[in-house]
Amino acid sequence: MQRETYSSRQLAAYLKRGGLIAYPTESCYGLGCDPANRAAVLRLLKLKRRPQRKGLILIASHYRQVARYLQPLAPADQARLQHEGAQAVTYLMPVRSSAPRWLRGTHDTLAVRLTAHPFARQLCRSADSALVSTSANRSGQRPAKTYADCRRLFGNKVWVLRGRVGKRKQPSTIRAWSDGKIIRK
Repeated sequence: MQRETYSSRQLAAYLKRGGLIAYPTESCYGLGCDPANRAAVLRLLKLKRRPQRKGLILIASHYRQVARYLQPLAPADQARLQHEGAQAVTYLMPVRSSAPRWLRGTHDTLAVRLTAHPFARQLCRSADSALVSTSANRSGQRPAKTYADCRRLFGNKVWVLRGRVGKRKQPSTIRAWSDGKIIRK
């Protein structure tokens, strides 16, 4: 499933059908899928060897792409989330009771980042959806930094998209939305 060029429509259709993708983010390649597709999320977790109980991060280009999962936010808080995402800050946000366990694990929060990374942001726009975003690796291993690393790790199980990883050396900071407490630096 390797294509060098693709349209937004092809990508969106692939994700809706349950496809998995690897794509560049702020600090490494991310592994992702349509967060609304339970089967895709479970396949991603199995491929990564990550326990479902831990939960996952969703990235989006705009608040409306994650709003269905979260408790409603005032416009000022939506702007804060957008600004902080540009700084590669992921927030643990209070969820609606309908937010799926396959995304949030055993938590009452969901990790969300409104990404400013140009490639990842465009992916969310192309899919017109938030995307699951977890590092492209097997749990406990170093994240993939290149297209070639992802191809070696995942072969044809994942559609690896070519692009540039950002200049960040570390993954996004994770903070609690309620009090700003740093969970991961």
